[in-house]
Amino acid sequence: MMKYLALISILLVSLLSASASSKKLTVDQLKEKLISLQQAKKTDAEVATQLKTVELSEQLTHSAALTLNSYLPGPDSAVEIEILQGRTALLPPPSSDLPQDAAPDLAAQKALLAKTVDYVMKIYMQSPHLETSKTTYRFQDGLEYIRTNSGVMNGSGDNNPSWHKPDPFMHFLGSHTGTVESDKGIEKPPSVKNKAPWSQNGQTSEGGPGPVLSMILQDAAAGGKLQWLHWEMLDGKKTAVFSFAVDRKKSHYTVDYCCFPVRSQTGALYYVPEANMQTGVDWKAFKANVGYHGRFFIDPESGTVVRLITQAELKPTDAVHQEDMRIDYGATTVGTDTLMLPVSTFTLTEVVPNGDDSGATYSIRHTLYRASYQDYHPADTRPAAGK
Repeated sequence: MMKYLALISILLVSLLSASASSKKLTVDQLKEKLISLQQAKKTDAEVATQLKTVELSEQLTHSAALTLNSYLPGPDSAVEIEILQGRTALLPPPSSDLPQDAAPDLAAQKALLAKTVDYVMKIYMQSPHLETSKTTYRFQDGLEYIRTNSGVMNGSGDNNPSWHKPDPFMHFLGSHTGTVESDKGIEKPPSVKNKAPWSQNGQTSEGGPGPVLSMILQDAAAGGKLQWLHWEMLDGKKTAVFSFAVDRKKSHYTVDYCCFPVRSQTGALYYVPEANMQTGVDWKAFKANVGYHGRFFIDPESGTVVRLITQAELKPTDAVHQEDMRIDYGATTVGTDTLMLPVSTFTLTEVVPNGDDSGATYSIRHTLYRASYQDYHPADTRPAAGK
């Protein structure tokens, strides 16, 4: 009976959420909405509540988000704008950022891609061993879960503290700053002491800021599905955008998440005979080689990659349903050199953690990670004292 009530409640919340956000807005319409709320002298909490139900049909770019900030009454609504910026990070921008210039002919496209290959292999992949400060901001929905009766307590929703209503909206959960290293353009996994405190139990991917740029370029070329998409304005500059798709059999993309509960009784994700329902919990990583698709954003003059988007193609039966990433690269001064390096990332995930401490929890968790990189400098490769 408790399982039945739990599932009914989840369906009702989903329907209410879908109804509230069935009409998608453009960025201009969102601006009009905020102006209207400002004129009505709505409080910060009221505006934030309104923004929770907004669905956008196009990307909320950084410049547009800065413009909208002038219509916000406080920090709560500012957080909702930041969430909207992250949730729309992979969507096409407003039409004003999509120049209608003619596509380059096939010969020009090939010449541009050849320039990009040359840049990635001879410049980007020869980047020195560097350190940088990486700050990651985490936003997540489903902070409260509906849990079935474990048998330890009675099944009353009022009396059982493990009974909660699901929350379909994202919240800011915290940030983490640590030092990371990169060598030849590849970010290394952080050391144990520099790992984010949430790097466990289905919370975040292991490793660096997504797949290696050179690997993706080679996969896309080998897959034969690399093609011209359109022109797009990025930071006021016209950028060439190519789409690509890589079949799983030709892919080197690995999705690696840790960790998910392994249980032996009702609600189990995996079967472990020796585990106990209430106290026996083991953990298993999800790791799979998958197909993927995405977009390259290329400076037509230099061939440098200024943005990369990847979207993993995962199965509905996987413990991880979604891993979408956007990496933005920018000109960064390191000593006397100027290098194109990652300056920010957005990662959108959907996982089915099957609960944190209960074998019968129904939840799908959506998480947004936004990371920024500051202060690139040569890594200190000197041996520690006494060695």
